[in-house]
Amino acid sequence: MAADAQDAGRRSQRRDRREDRRPPSVEVPPGNESEEVVGFLTIGRIVAPRGVRGELKAEIITEDPQRFYDLDTVYLGEQQIPFAVRNISLHPPKNQAFLQLEGILDRDSAETWRDAYIYVAMEDALPLEEGQYYFHQIEGLSVVTTDGEPLGRIQEILPTGANDVYVIDGPQGELLLPAIRDVVQEIDLDKGVVVVRVPEGL
Repeated sequence: MAADAQDAGRRSQRRDRREDRRPPSVEVPPGNESEEVVGFLTIGRIVAPRGVRGELKAEIITEDPQRFYDLDTVYLGEQQIPFAVRNISLHPPKNQAFLQLEGILDRDSAETWRDAYIYVAMEDALPLEEGQYYFHQIEGLSVVTTDGEPLGRIQEILPTGANDVYVIDGPQGELLLPAIRDVVQEIDLDKGVVVVRVPEGL
């Protein structure tokens, strides 16, 4: 049975490929040392301080902004420093969230986190329906045709609006395949393989 790769792309979340940029001068607030957490997902990026009381303005990087309201803890920057959530409000028209976090109490403290990514622990990830996958589960998988011909590995997934596109790096160079039902025939995470039917002309 073919996996619903199109819906998977629309509803899945991925860790952005851009590097997190937490200035080296930032000090970790007491009590915010990194916890033993296995795996993170990106849900936002801090774009600027807001006001003078440490509030953070963030770009939302998740297809379900309402999930922000369920968060007790978020993790900031490349070291995934945990912060307890004091308050969150959303501004959907501009795809923005405003966060108040414990330990970030003034504009200077907020400024040090500009451009840092906001993560949630994998255990707090939203559940997916059957046949849906997170981007990080798909990236790196081997790709073969229905005839068993190896095409390479999925290096990246590009959201395009209508459907996602798998960027495959293989012996013949780069191949772009739309992640739609007619193309993606099977996704086997245990075997690390995606079986595809290549459209004519590609």
